[in-house]
Amino acid sequence: MVQYSNGVPASSITDVVWLKSSASNATGNCVELAALPGGEVALRNSRHPAGPALVFTREEIAAFVTGAKGSEFDRLA
Repeated sequence: MVQYSNGVPASSITDVVWLKSSASNATGNCVELAALPGGEVALRNSRHPAGPALVFTREEIAAFVTGAKGSEFDRLA
């Protein structure tokens, strides 16, 4: 099984499905996430799909999503 580390080129992560939020802006720019075979989650910038990807555990993604749902990051938008 392939292990990916933070900063890996997103273009090197193959055989995954990148998901983009339906709430992305009018030009489609957003972040995209993909489930990795080892159970982790990769995140990339849709404006730079071949650029670096950040890799998180499922627990880290769950904590972020909980914070986002709880409006903890609203001041950044």
